[in-house]
Amino acid sequence: MKLTKFYLLTLLVIIVDQASKMWVYHNMYQGEDINVIGDWFKLHYTLNPGMAFGWKMDFEYGKLILTTFRIIAVGAIGYYIYYLYKKGVHDGLLYAIALILGGALGNVIDSTFYGVFLEGNVMYGALFPLFHGQVIDMLYFPMINTTFPEWVPYWGGDSFQFFRPVFNIADSCIFVGVVLIFINKKRFFND
Repeated sequence: MKLTKFYLLTLLVIIVDQASKMWVYHNMYQGEDINVIGDWFKLHYTLNPGMAFGWKMDFEYGKLILTTFRIIAVGAIGYYIYYLYKKGVHDGLLYAIALILGGALGNVIDSTFYGVFLEGNVMYGALFPLFHGQVIDMLYFPMINTTFPEWVPYWGGDSFQFFRPVFNIADSCIFVGVVLIFINKKRFFND
């Protein structure tokens, strides 16, 4: 049971991530905003065809290569949890890696299957929809939304929004897992 708790955390992340994505898919239209906490935190439905921040490999087999890499990475991370557990590492490290694994798996599910099951979610030019899905993103924190003063060179009068990325629960869990490892590196890696 002791090793199982780390994989159960991974499973919980996947369930919450996929449930939130399905709620957004079935209850919002692409580009729609729902204010959660004023203008500071919104749900904004968008599809991400690539990696973090929408970066993508823009060639014929780019999405297939990216999805295949993600699947291999998820397998390696899953095994790594088992390997580290057998070495007796700190439980906190295993929980952090379990968060990363859950987030990675949540996005792999999207990349692998959402081209098949979600209408209109297939990458353009894909020969088949499997492995060509897009990731559903919805968490949006436009912290600063203002206009540059007219006297600012080049940007004067242009609107400015700080922190524009839209992400999801899976991305958040990957980020939290990595931050936990960095913050606790001395405790986790005392050897």
